[in-house]
Amino acid sequence: MKILVCISHVPDTTSKINFSENNTKFDSNGVQYVINPYDEFALTRAMWFKEKQGATVTVVNIGNATTEPTLRKALAIGADEAIRVNTEAIDGFAVAKEISEVAKNGGFDIILAGKESIDYNGGMVPGMVATLLNYNFVNACIGLEIEGNKATISREIDGGKELLSCNLPIVIAGQKGLVEEKDLKIPNMRGIMMARKKPLTVVEPVNNELKTSTNSFEKPAAKSACKIVDNVDELVNLLHNEAKVI
Repeated sequence: MKILVCISHVPDTTSKINFSENNTKFDSNGVQYVINPYDEFALTRAMWFKEKQGATVTVVNIGNATTEPTLRKALAIGADEAIRVNTEAIDGFAVAKEISEVAKNGGFDIILAGKESIDYNGGMVPGMVATLLNYNFVNACIGLEIEGNKATISREIDGGKELLSCNLPIVIAGQKGLVEEKDLKIPNMRGIMMARKKPLTVVEPVNNELKTSTNSFEKPAAKSACKIVDNVDELVNLLHNEAKVI
């Protein structure tokens, strides 16, 4: 069983975000980058299949050389090899096109990704990859089992869960629940040392077609100062006359 895990290189949620060039470009100065948390759930599940069922795990990222430390972390966690497509990830369709080309060349049975990246929250890439490859696709996945050529999947739906089954190949867009946070793997020293010897292949992009472009960025409005009230009458007055919620 061959598994391809899509890895996004995203800012840590504790990083302070700024924009430059009249709010048209993201300012990466001083920003710490990590594996996209949803992708980390997917990678951890892939490692389970490697340990229990002998799967081989490849990770792929669309990005320039600055993303390689994130790929090396994925290798340190236990992935067998990494592929970096040498182009900026600035358009969902272009990213999906590159991933689908990697998947075609690698003959993967399962493509695992997070349901979205936490920077742009587009949530479009996994579905487009499945369409381009004509693979089965399940979104919002919170459970995945593989037996032979058959996948059993549970996904989150409004008000409950849905249990599905289908044949491989398949694209899975996972989220929290695919594995629990306590099961996420932290690279140990042995893994870090082994990661240095694992292959990280850089390939050039095959597609230059962009469907979208960014005009500008805007930060959300600043939150108002917290007001502490220790008098019930004053609280009621504020809720009624200032917040106008009662």
